[in-house]
Amino acid sequence: MGIYGALATAVSGLRAQSFALEHVSGNIANSQTVGFKRTDTSFADLVPESPYYKQLAGGVQSFTRATNTVQGDIVGADVSTYMGVNGDGFFIVEQRSSVADGKPVFSGVDYYSRRGDFEFDSAGYLVNGAGYYLKAIKVDPQTGNLVGSVPEPVRITNDFLPASQTTTIDLRANLASYPQTTNSDPDIVDSELLDVADFNNDPTAGGDALVQGQDVDAFLDTSISGGAITVYNSDGSSVNVQMRWAKTSNSPQTWNMFYQTDSNATGTDTAWINIGQDYVFNDSGQLNPDVNSVTLTGVTVNGQTVGDIVLNHGVNGITQFADSNGSVQVTELRQNGYAAGELVGVSISEQGRIVASYTNGRTVDLYEVTLASFNAANRLQKLDGGAFAVTQDSGQAILGAQGTIIGASLENSNTDIADEFTKLIVTQQAYSASTRIVTTSDEMLQEVLNMVR
Repeated sequence: MGIYGALATAVSGLRAQSFALEHVSGNIANSQTVGFKRTDTSFADLVPESPYYKQLAGGVQSFTRATNTVQGDIVGADVSTYMGVNGDGFFIVEQRSSVADGKPVFSGVDYYSRRGDFEFDSAGYLVNGAGYYLKAIKVDPQTGNLVGSVPEPVRITNDFLPASQTTTIDLRANLASYPQTTNSDPDIVDSELLDVADFNNDPTAGGDALVQGQDVDAFLDTSISGGAITVYNSDGSSVNVQMRWAKTSNSPQTWNMFYQTDSNATGTDTAWINIGQDYVFNDSGQLNPDVNSVTLTGVTVNGQTVGDIVLNHGVNGITQFADSNGSVQVTELRQNGYAAGELVGVSISEQGRIVASYTNGRTVDLYEVTLASFNAANRLQKLDGGAFAVTQDSGQAILGAQGTIIGASLENSNTDIADEFTKLIVTQQAYSASTRIVTTSDEMLQEVLNMVR
C-alpha cells in the first residue's frame, strides 16, 4: 500500500469525520424540535486482505446510528390536545395528498412519529406542526367500546351532543327506624306512621296508591323527604323529581315511597304517586325480601312526560337503621339522562382517549389513540417533519405498544447540547489529524519525486 495507501486511508478519515459532523450539525439544529430523535455516528474499519504478519489498520467507513428508541424529556404544555409518549411506541399519522371541498384527501400510507403537537385544523382534524394527521380508533360514545380495530384520521366536529332521556335512577339510602315526621310523638304509639284514616283515599300500595291534592298537608305531616333529582325527557327538558318516604307499619316494619307528579294539585287531582312497592324490613334493618329495583311506569311531573324509569337500589341498597335526626340519609342518587350540549373542549385522558366536553357537563370518549411499535425501531426510515416510514429491516407496525400517552404534554428532542459539543470537539480533532496525514503523505511523495531530479 505504501504512501498512496496512507493517503487513501487519510481521505477516508476525512470523509468519515465530515459525515459525523453533518450528524452533529443536524442534531444541534434540531435540539428544540418536538419529538426529534438525534442521529449518532458509528465507524467501521476497512482492512485490506493481507497476511496476519503484514496486516494494516486500513481505512474507515461511517454509518448512521439511530436513536429512535431513546426517550426525550416530557414537558407540560398549555394545549390540551398536545400529547407526549412516555416509553415505547409511535403515533400513527398520515399525510394529505390534496384538498377537496376544504377537507384533506389522504394518501392512504401510514407513517409513524413521536411529534405530538397536535391541534385542530379548520375541518376538525388533529394535525401536528409538521403537517401529519393523527390516526386513532373510534369509540362508541354510548358503550365506550372500540369500534373496529383500524385507526382512521381523527376528526371532531362542533355538532351538539343529542339529549338522552332518563331511563334509570340509582338510589341508595338509609331510612331512620323512627322517622321524625311532623306528627311523630314518642309518647304516642305509632304517631310516626302514615295513617290512611287521615286521607280521603288509601295512598298506600294496597289501595289506588295516590295522594290527592286535598290530602297533601296530611301527607307531608306523616312522611319525610327522600331527596330530589333532576331527570330529562326525550327532548332534553329538565324535570325535577321530588321523593318522600312514609312508614306505614311497625309490624312488620314497612315503608312506601312516593314521587310528586303535580305540585299544584287541588281537590281530587293526584299530587303524589306511590311507586307501588312495599319495603319490608326485619329486626336487623335489612329488607326482607331485598328490593333490587322498581320500575316507575309513565312518570309525568307537572305536565312533562318522562316515561318509564327503573329505580335501581342494588343489593342492600335500602336499609333501616336508627338515626338521631329521624331523616332519610341518601348515600347515592344519580340518573343517566342529560340535556343536549355544545362542544366546549377536547382533552386527552390517562388511558390515551380523546375526550370531548360539552356544556351540559357530559364528557364523551370519541377516539382511542393506539401506539405502534416495531421489532427494530432504529431501522425505520427517517422522513421530514419527525416522521418515520416502515422499511424491510424495521418490520411491520405492531399495534398496541406499551408506552403511555400523556395529555397536555410534549416530548422534547433527545439531543443533549453538551454531548453534541463534545462530539464536535472530537470530530474536529480527528478531522485535523487526518489532514496532517494527507500533508505528510504529500511531503513524502515530494521527496520521492526529488530523488529523480
